[in-house]
Amino acid sequence: MTVPNAASAKKRPSAGLTHRLAGYLETLARALRRYGRDEDKVLVLGGVRSGKSRHAERLVAHHPHLVYVAPGLPAGEDDPEWAARVAAHQARRPANWKTVETTDLAGVLRAATEPLLIDCLGTWLSRVLDDVGAWRQKPGWEHRLDDRLEDFLAAWAAARVPVVAVSNEVGSGVVPATSSGRLFRDVLGALNNRVSADADRVVLVVAGRALDL
Repeated sequence: MTVPNAASAKKRPSAGLTHRLAGYLETLARALRRYGRDEDKVLVLGGVRSGKSRHAERLVAHHPHLVYVAPGLPAGEDDPEWAARVAAHQARRPANWKTVETTDLAGVLRAATEPLLIDCLGTWLSRVLDDVGAWRQKPGWEHRLDDRLEDFLAAWAAARVPVVAVSNEVGSGVVPATSSGRLFRDVLGALNNRVSADADRVVLVVAGRALDL
């Protein structure tokens, strides 16, 4: 039996050190794989004023051409506060971005030939719920809503260009006091789940800090 001398023992790394080094290298390799390429589909979640839109804009800032999809209500004189929010978003957009204001997210996704930034699914859902008669409980609104959501989700799954979608995280607050508020929370929460399931990356933004989920 050969007993290693002290000099050779010092040169040989311990098994624990070798294992830790291998773990660090694998972590680094995963990070490089993640951040060294464009994810095809990214969902950015966050609460009100969390910084989710700014983070999403930074994710797509390197694209020379991009289509910014705004599915919310257009700015109007009857709501100056909303008009100010829209103006602030518009002022941040680079000149090389094209803006499309529409609720037909499925159509935009299917026709897209350039990267997309959709901001946001919460404002889109609010308009869809109005379109299908959910607020007024019109007969058949549930089926019409399902059709609109499934059409969007199918287009999201089949997207052929990089897409970043922004959405509100609504499950961490108090229970809404109204039935319409609870309906919006429940449907958006379910929609976020479905979008997340078919995303390459999901980010939660809290107080300006982005957390990968």
